[in-house]
Amino acid sequence: MTPTPLHWKLVIDAADPHAQADFWAAALHYEPEDNSALVQQLLEMGALPAAATVDFHGRPAFRDLMAVRHPDDPYDKDRGTGLGRRLLFQRVPEPKSTKNRLHLDLHPGPDHREAEVERLTTLGASVLRRVTEPAGTWVVMTDPEGNEFCVA
Repeated sequence: MTPTPLHWKLVIDAADPHAQADFWAAALHYEPEDNSALVQQLLEMGALPAAATVDFHGRPAFRDLMAVRHPDDPYDKDRGTGLGRRLLFQRVPEPKSTKNRLHLDLHPGPDHREAEVERLTTLGASVLRRVTEPAGTWVVMTDPEGNEFCVA
């Protein structure tokens, strides 16, 4: 019997999960998840204190978590949680201190690389370096909190 593939998400530590979600939603053309119905339900049940919530784009959201998901992937309509490709940003107290051990590679294609780098820069990313090797050419960038990613 072949095992069923596991569902997964990439969790990224952040000082400001909502700002990171906005950046990465724009960078990837993803959508911020709308967990407002779940948050409201938990508030009404007394299972979530109001201090654990924030207003995010006019709707209640978890203060310490925000996810973005691919707009074409399925999601739980009651919880607003993506069931496919997604990034979850979680608030942590400590700042990023070393190089990522895991990073995203964005692939707009060589003819669109520079335009994409420019677009990402206007969203708040920074260029760390440009790399040309026998294996290929890419641009190493950082998101607004300093997490590295590549544009190939």
